[in-house]
Amino acid sequence: MKVLLIGSGGREHALAWKIKESPLVQKLFIAPGNPGMEELGELVDLSHGDLQGLLDFAKNERVDLTVVGPEDPLVQGIGDLFRREGLRIIAPDKKGAVLEGSKAFSKDFMERYKIPTAKSHKTGDYNKALEIIEEYQYPLVLKADGLAAGKGVLICESRKEAEAGLKKILKDRDFGDAGDQVVIEEFLTGRETSVIAFVDGKTMTPMVSSRDYKRIGEGDRGLNTGGMGTYSPNEAYTEDVEARVREEILAPTLKGIQQEKMDYRGIIFIGIMITDEGPKVLEYNVRFGDPETQVILTRLDTDLVEIFNALEAGSLEKVDIQWKAEKAVCVILASEGYPEAYEKGKEIQGLENIDDRTRVFHGGTKREQGRLLTAGGRVLGVTSLDETLEKARKRAYENVQKIEFPGKTFRRDIAR
Repeated sequence: MKVLLIGSGGREHALAWKIKESPLVQKLFIAPGNPGMEELGELVDLSHGDLQGLLDFAKNERVDLTVVGPEDPLVQGIGDLFRREGLRIIAPDKKGAVLEGSKAFSKDFMERYKIPTAKSHKTGDYNKALEIIEEYQYPLVLKADGLAAGKGVLICESRKEAEAGLKKILKDRDFGDAGDQVVIEEFLTGRETSVIAFVDGKTMTPMVSSRDYKRIGEGDRGLNTGGMGTYSPNEAYTEDVEARVREEILAPTLKGIQQEKMDYRGIIFIGIMITDEGPKVLEYNVRFGDPETQVILTRLDTDLVEIFNALEAGSLEKVDIQWKAEKAVCVILASEGYPEAYEKGKEIQGLENIDDRTRVFHGGTKREQGRLLTAGGRVLGVTSLDETLEKARKRAYENVQKIEFPGKTFRRDIAR
């Protein structure tokens, strides 16, 4: 098989590694990829936003299967585009992708199918929003409706912060068109978990659980990021919680996908808060999470391409997906200043010293004149596998210390 993987971050590096493991794959193309993926496949100089260019490439190279990492091309409709041309792709259609593309739509979807979630309101009017927040206690959550690279969520501790947040989204347009509407939401307390599942339209098969750390600072303080670390499995995701999630969240989500006639052959990510009242949905994403993918795929025992083939063909229920018993921890190394302003071009050293039970997935790197340099906010994901969570955590942090670049920033409490 020839496989095309679209994307350039840590999630895609993990996907490329797992796809390359498959004996079914003769050739792997990665568009555009990053330096960490050079040894896994052929890097193609095409942006993930160049849908027509990607389509033409897949046709010209007679690609057998395309796998999409980031959300932007999914929301833009790459699934529909490829399928119209008879090309196989792991992606929901545009109708399905709106579950991530619009937080307002996803909240309405949850209401229609009685999926437990936080109380919320939505509006595009700043003055109306000021009236709505009178109904909420603090802290409260403000979400830009559209895609904002994981940074369009503001947690406001006071009326003053809420007013500033509404101004930032609706008036100052800090998130551009993503802020055409704002979703105002009650703040849920509890333990977070990430549930990611394979979906073929008829079957939804969840992967192993994980937990993501969104805030930049230890103790979950500071600004939201794309994710500063993760581990799997999540000990808060007990058998009782899992049973409730299957019944109260996964089953009605699949029912909604079917009733709304979405052509959903792809991945669904459900962010969940395990509250005193039970599990409630925080958000839907329509692709693998980052950095959840790094720990989940590290624990996957079954051929990922075999799963993808069955998913695309609508025969997911026939695949017996197996997982390693070992635990995995991923610690993100970020640039100083992230998620706000940060410098690029810092030289990275020490990757040759990583042990054989640890993988370093590249998120924001580039190669210039033989030197590996930082090229993004989240630079590397140090991912370790071991018998227990504590051993995996210890191993991950030991390897974090072997890697150096100026301004290296990371949380010290992942999986603590």
